[in-house]
Amino acid sequence: MQEPKLNEIEKDGKKLSPILPSTVKNYLIDIDGTICDDIPNEEPERMIDAALYPDALVTLNKWFDEGHIITFFTSRTEEHRAVTEAWLAKHGFKYHAMLMGKPRGGNYHWIDNHMVRATRFEGKFTDLVIKQANVEVFEA
Repeated sequence: MQEPKLNEIEKDGKKLSPILPSTVKNYLIDIDGTICDDIPNEEPERMIDAALYPDALVTLNKWFDEGHIITFFTSRTEEHRAVTEAWLAKHGFKYHAMLMGKPRGGNYHWIDNHMVRATRFEGKFTDLVIKQANVEVFEA
């Protein structure tokens, strides 16, 4: 797959961080409990045999084939990279990158100068739909 071209942005004659075209989504996907059984870092021997969530494989590979960016963002530590990559390859996941060492414990609150959309996984992967929800924002 060809990487999407990033749109360069300038303000006051200075370059800013580039952004993806609006038609391309940059998915950050958790692994444990999202695409497979929830395996804690304290029991790494279970990682290689974690049960796959088949709808995750189908949906994520479809998004990859549509040209979206798939990056796994996991609380697994760097020492678990090889077993995790082997598991992803064994099941046929297509992806661009994997970020290790996500903070553990949940209750994430992501602050960024780029557009962030969060979707909580609740047991089944499907295409995303638009719904209204309340969000916390900085007061103007």
